[in-house]
Amino acid sequence: MDFDFTAIAPQDRYRLLTNFIGPRPIALVSTRSPEGQNNAAPMSFFNVFSHDPAIVILGIQTRPDGAEKDTMRNIRQTGDFVVNMVDMALADAMLVCGLGVGPTIDEIALAGLNDRPGTQVSAPRVAQSPCAMECRVERLIEYERRVIVLGEVVHMHVRPDCLDAAGRYVNPETYQPIARLHADNYITSDRQFEMPSPGLDAVRARLAEMEG
Repeated sequence: MDFDFTAIAPQDRYRLLTNFIGPRPIALVSTRSPEGQNNAAPMSFFNVFSHDPAIVILGIQTRPDGAEKDTMRNIRQTGDFVVNMVDMALADAMLVCGLGVGPTIDEIALAGLNDRPGTQVSAPRVAQSPCAMECRVERLIEYERRVIVLGEVVHMHVRPDCLDAAGRYVNPETYQPIARLHADNYITSDRQFEMPSPGLDAVRARLAEMEG
């Protein structure tokens, strides 16, 4: 089957893209308005794109009526946000944060979570998150119904049990983030395995055997 993305409807493009590009990590994005109102919303159009500089990217769509979402408005006005990673313990609360409540509702509190002040940004972080990344806006790329937000990670909070004793690598027994597949389907990283590279010499030897 072939699909002409220049001709099909946006919702059909969304369905096909999210069906096949996955699992997608979930960012529970927390912001604070200039007036001090907390906001939190899950984003599955999210990933890390660079470490030097440390850049994460969000894709934030407008509401169906074209109005800007509270998260995007806060990001524009304050220039910062926090990406809170989501594990199974946060899964239900993450869904609550995704409900369409009014701008005066604190989704962090609504979901039964606790906020903590940012170290280098004005936005709060979610205390229960295994890893929270404080970000400053690096640039905004504007489309008619979506804004691509590039954020530079300036500070990271990590729950101690999520890292090994040396503080270098995640502990797969305690850090098991969830990710979105399609529709209401999610996956967790509780089944991890190592896949070391075979090495170029081994591949060359294999090719030599095939050619010989």
